[in-house]
Amino acid sequence: MKTLFVLFLTFARIGAFTFGGGYAMLPMLQKELVEKHQWTTEQDLMDFYAIAQCTPGVIAVNVATLVGRQQAGVVGGIVATLGVVCPSFVIIAIIAAVLNNFAELPIVKNAFVGIRACVCALILDSVIKLGKKAICDGPTLCIAVAVFLIMCVFNISPIVLVVAAGLLGILIQGRKFTK
Repeated sequence: MKTLFVLFLTFARIGAFTFGGGYAMLPMLQKELVEKHQWTTEQDLMDFYAIAQCTPGVIAVNVATLVGRQQAGVVGGIVATLGVVCPSFVIIAIIAAVLNNFAELPIVKNAFVGIRACVCALILDSVIKLGKKAICDGPTLCIAVAVFLIMCVFNISPIVLVVAAGLLGILIQGRKFTK
């Protein structure tokens, strides 16, 4: 029962104190799940990110479900998922109730400009940290650059890109082990 309580509180804190969606939650997920609670490794967390990106739904919710299930089975997955979505639900309900009255105020508009800039910096920080772990040799650097360039030029589904990159990884790494 204590594990479920800690899962709920941890993911509720993540849900309450990160803004900007799933990618903005990456730094806090890494800090809480890998560094603080040691529920997962950075490698496993990157795998969870990949799975969460390829499955329907919000990345943070999918990661919460995966980590919760890993820690306490199906009930843990449910509890962690509820933890991460509860703060958002409450905050959105409150904002929806009052935002129409304040949305056009210059101070509110300016606050959102600052929040968006902060979220971009948080996402960039996560990308750099994850890149240092995920891009470990020339082939992985080539895959990362190719996927980035393809994303910039073509409107291809992230699912297709992840599957293609996974297949390339299998081919490239498979060649390393057969030599």
